[in-house]
Amino acid sequence: MYYALIMAGGVGTRLWPLSRRDRPKQTLKLIGERTMFELAVERIAPLFPPERILVVAGAGHIVALREQTPYLPPESFIIEPEGRGTAPCIGLGAVHLRRRDPHACMAVLTADHFIADVERFRRVLSAAAQLAEEGHLVTLGIKPTHPSTGYGYIRQGDLLKTVDGFSVFRALRFTEKPDRDSALRMLESGDYSWNSGMFIWRVDRIMEEFQRQMPDFYAQLLEIERALGTADYEAVLQRIWPQVTRQTIDYGVMEGASDVVVIPVEIGWSDVGSWVSLMELLPTNSEGNIVVGPHLGLETRNTLVFGASGKRLIATIGLDRIIIVDTDDALLVCSVEREQEVRELVKRLEQWEENGRGRWL
Repeated sequence: MYYALIMAGGVGTRLWPLSRRDRPKQTLKLIGERTMFELAVERIAPLFPPERILVVAGAGHIVALREQTPYLPPESFIIEPEGRGTAPCIGLGAVHLRRRDPHACMAVLTADHFIADVERFRRVLSAAAQLAEEGHLVTLGIKPTHPSTGYGYIRQGDLLKTVDGFSVFRALRFTEKPDRDSALRMLESGDYSWNSGMFIWRVDRIMEEFQRQMPDFYAQLLEIERALGTADYEAVLQRIWPQVTRQTIDYGVMEGASDVVVIPVEIGWSDVGSWVSLMELLPTNSEGNIVVGPHLGLETRNTLVFGASGKRLIATIGLDRIIIVDTDDALLVCSVEREQEVRELVKRLEQWEENGRGRWL
């Protein structure tokens, strides 16, 4: 049986001040009238009935996610006590799924990405399931359109086969976010895909890799799994989880895994990981501006004006390539060229919190 596991943790710090700890980007309406999480569930609904969709999220976000998708059964939501990286998140989901169906095939998906070509996305998920049933660990690559330094990369090896019109390659190496020169070389080679962070495999195969490559974590997972369905489960989870080592699935498993394949696809994908990436998805007016909420501008061009509350007029004069994000308690103003430094700004705010200078996260 084919199941979906949606990772719905994370905060989306590069979208501060809109994305916060108590309302992360997956719970926000960034593109259209539905939240990112609602879009993630809706686009897979034709493939996965509600009882075969699992969601892993932090305790503080479960209520909001349930309210947005009341058609999902309560048991579909798996609480992660705290974020420990994608490997532990996936492992926790895998043991829950293995208890339901030891022979399950699982698609590991994201709650906060945007996909324009939904129909093609569904088709590639169906093709990937065929490969996963054969024992392959499948990852979805995105055909790069520019030398991005914001994404990880996957190097493609030999063509293995074609499934339902999709080319399937051996995956040779996973590379973290490169510098611009390296990204340009990878783009020009034609042998690399962006790493989408989406994977498809049988649950027994990924558990085999956890056992082989992350044996300490695998032992922790077994202890959690033994407690599933018992009155001790919550206590066992709360005791073990703080001891789990933080790790990504790329470093923890995929780089050293056997029989990894990649399907490069063009599906209009974006991780919506920054204000600039969001700007690329939203419509512009005749001056190249993207405006949400009341705005009056004089000689303002190529600027994002995001009034989150819609209650306050934002007036601008003589701006070009500026980002303005206004919320009830914080205002961000920065140049487009330096928007990647929002993450550094958030680190400074964390220090402010530690020093008792206020709470804006």
